Amino acid sequence: MSDTIRIPEKMTVIAITEPGGPLVLKPEKRTVPEPGQGEILIRVKAAGVNRPDVAQRQGAYPPPPGASDLPGLEAAGEVAAIGEGVQRWKIGDPVTALTPGGAYAEFCLVHETNALPLPHGFTFTEAAAIPETFFTVWHNVFQRGGLKEGETLLVHGGSSGIGTTAIQLASQFGAKVLTTAGSEQKCGRCVELGAARAINYREEDFVEAVKEATDGKGADVILDMVGGDYVARNYEAAAMDGRIVQIATLGGAKSEANFARLMVKRLTHTGSTLRPRTVEFKAGLAAELESKVWPLLTERKVAPVMDMIFPLKEAWRAHERMEEGDHIGKIVLDVL
Repeated sequence: MSDTIRIPEKMTVIAITEPGGPLVLKPEKRTVPEPGQGEILIRVKAAGVNRPDVAQRQGAYPPPPGASDLPGLEAAGEVAAIGEGVQRWKIGDPVTALTPGGAYAEFCLVHETNALPLPHGFTFTEAAAIPETFFTVWHNVFQRGGLKEGETLLVHGGSSGIGTTAIQLASQFGAKVLTTAGSEQKCGRCVELGAARAINYREEDFVEAVKEATDGKGADVILDMVGGDYVARNYEAAAMDGRIVQIATLGGAKSEANFARLMVKRLTHTGSTLRPRTVEFKAGLAAELESKVWPLLTERKVAPVMDMIFPLKEAWRAHERMEEGDHIGKIVLDVL
């Protein structure tokens, strides 16, 4: 390990002491890990908070084999040490990274290919709000969903970290964006970010609203994190040859759907999870993002929407904030 950045033997982490509510998140001391082949050790300045962290805390989303048991899928900070074979980074480089876990800590390991440079002018807290949402949106909306310029994207949960990112990116790449959200305040923020129409799902039927906004055609791509009874309704809201991409099932993992609608409309219903994917797969996403999206970040044409920042030791408060559902955009932990 390097003498350039002082690396202590022990670090503070936030551990999941047992499956349960936010208060099971507790600080403890652990040994600072050493980077292996191709890995970098990040001195974490800030870590993003995401729904998978909540699911892991509840015992519903275990880390993949070989990953840290600590929560935290995105970190921003400085390279503190490098493993053998690392070519891109040097000690002290500011980076933001998609991690398989472990970002709720003062130091975190990640493969060098899953890290990206801080966009010019971004703070560490802003940069920590980028990886999980931008990697997820890029893969699911643009790769799996195949969204093209001139098409219509329907984003459920438009005020979430994923939603606010999807609205901005789709708008920048020439799509018309419709979104659902649960309050007038959230709907207003979605429109400010570029949505052509924000539908308050508590007051309107999103299927009818989407048809009205598209002259009866429907949405070409639907990004859904709800599942449950939204599945059948998405089939109704989708255009002919529409693509529905499932990234979560907050409304239930099981549903009844009319597959005749899927066949008649030639729909594609796909889905994915990001955390278990290989280092190589994530490296490919990182390369595409750096080429196609990082220039937009540098010019501030897109940026993560920041909700609240909590100290690392109060991670439980960040989880409470997320579960209350009042947040707009990203919740971040200030680590150092």
